[in-house]
Amino acid sequence: MVFHRTWERRIPRAEAVARINRAYAGQEFGPHPDLMRHELPEYWAYGLYFKPNAGRLPDDGLATDLSAWEVRPAPPAGSPAWTLEA
Repeated sequence: MVFHRTWERRIPRAEAVARINRAYAGQEFGPHPDLMRHELPEYWAYGLYFKPNAGRLPDDGLATDLSAWEVRPAPPAGSPAWTLEA
């Protein structure tokens, strides 16, 4: 997910990691197979970066015009989600 967010959207790695940390804080994942392996990284990354539009998230990768999608705000400065230096 981090690679997808930093490569495609050009956000800093620290912000991508902070978004993931905020979304999955306190959750535990079991050994393979788990839910995370059932979707591509793009699916999970879009959910962390964009707000749903009519209940949906973008799903076509680079082929989708993403300009109409509202971006979720990054975690606030000082949040424990920020574990890498910005």
